[in-house]
Amino acid sequence: MSKTIGLLVMAYGTPYKESDIEPYYTDIRHGKKPTDEELQDLKNRYEFIGGLSPLAGTTDRQAEALKDALNDAYDDVEFKLYLGLKHISPYIEEAVESMNNDGITEAVTVVLAPHYSSFSVGSYDERADQEAEKYGIQLHHVKHYYHQPKFLEFWTNQINDTLKQIPSEEHDDTVLVVSAHSLPKGLIERNNDPYPKELHDTAEQLKVKSNIIHVAEGWQSEGNTGTPWLGPDVQDLTRDLYDAHGYKNFIYTPVGFVCEHLEVLYDNDYECKVVCDDIGANYYRPDMPNTHPLFIGAIVDEIKSVF
Repeated sequence: MSKTIGLLVMAYGTPYKESDIEPYYTDIRHGKKPTDEELQDLKNRYEFIGGLSPLAGTTDRQAEALKDALNDAYDDVEFKLYLGLKHISPYIEEAVESMNNDGITEAVTVVLAPHYSSFSVGSYDERADQEAEKYGIQLHHVKHYYHQPKFLEFWTNQINDTLKQIPSEEHDDTVLVVSAHSLPKGLIERNNDPYPKELHDTAEQLKVKSNIIHVAEGWQSEGNTGTPWLGPDVQDLTRDLYDAHGYKNFIYTPVGFVCEHLEVLYDNDYECKVVCDDIGANYYRPDMPNTHPLFIGAIVDEIKSVF
């Protein structure tokens, strides 16, 4: 008889409908309501990408795909899926409470973010731990999976497939921009956080494994806190790279994200493309992992190492 284990998949969350945008944004801002101007700016960004972000539906599909893959991989365990979101219901705490109501006493947790930071993945895990402690639920945390061979294989394939669209004689005039979500610089430095090193390791691995010649690392989608965040921002980096090397082709791989959503569809596909258009370079951005079997498989392999 198989044992039932909880699978808590955690993610950032996104508004489901327009009326969710203000409370969602307020939650991101730790309870501080956005100004009318700030709220309208966010609505305009959503409108630009076609309405609301596709993130909610993709997150659901990723979680279901992961549950199915785990149940195929384990003979003696049945994984029961719970979705816990950071900034909108079902919140992480609600998901853990649901596990308790279902009689779950042990669970594996994973955040839909490949690299570890105490500010991101660590904060999700902490919220889950605090709630699980109330009920005596044992949690096994996946910290990261950026180093998993299948994760790197997915991005290597994406890079090589993109390079095939570029004439071979222009490959030396092509640069890969590897990026992740920026975080407050002071917090990263105070905690000796591994996040920047993990992005660097990813970029180094992709340079070795793929056919790309030139690789640069950048950060994107920083918050407006009035304090320094990790840089360089991908838009500034694009101009700097062009000024220094005259690259004709820019390939953007926002490897710190796992699907198409606002940060990728707007911050990359609009803002970075505007810069590329301005300098006269070509913009490329391969498809994100979404529910690709290699991506899901990478998480399964990491779960096997912790559970």
